[in-house]
Amino acid sequence: MAVDLVSDSLWERVEPLLPARPPRRHRFPGRKPVDDRIALAGILYVLKTGIGWSQLPAAAFEVSGVTCWRRLRDWTAAGVWPALHEQLLAELRAAGELDLDRCAVDSSHVHALKGGITSGRPRSTAATPAPSTT
Repeated sequence: MAVDLVSDSLWERVEPLLPARPPRRHRFPGRKPVDDRIALAGILYVLKTGIGWSQLPAAAFEVSGVTCWRRLRDWTAAGVWPALHEQLLAELRAAGELDLDRCAVDSSHVHALKGGITSGRPRSTAATPAPSTT
């Protein structure tokens, strides 16, 4: 199942973007880390099906949901996903398949510079105001 979710072409794009893992300690090395491709398959399965991380079938993927969640967190902090997005856009642009005439721009994730417009204090909508606790 894990092989079906991460094709060879996808893995060739993602693998160079992943951060290098630190070397294992010589003394008390701990558990052997899970392969990145298997972790990516687990991440894709959770995101595709919408299940919780704890519900990932560990027997089918040979990885726990917590491990996949940690890799997703680490890879997000390392900037893997924006780099992959830029790479895919560059490939589409080079192939002439990127049509910006039909696109939607969503700026809900962009912070307002200089604070933006701030509203006044919210007023209570209750029938009677709550008594002061001070």
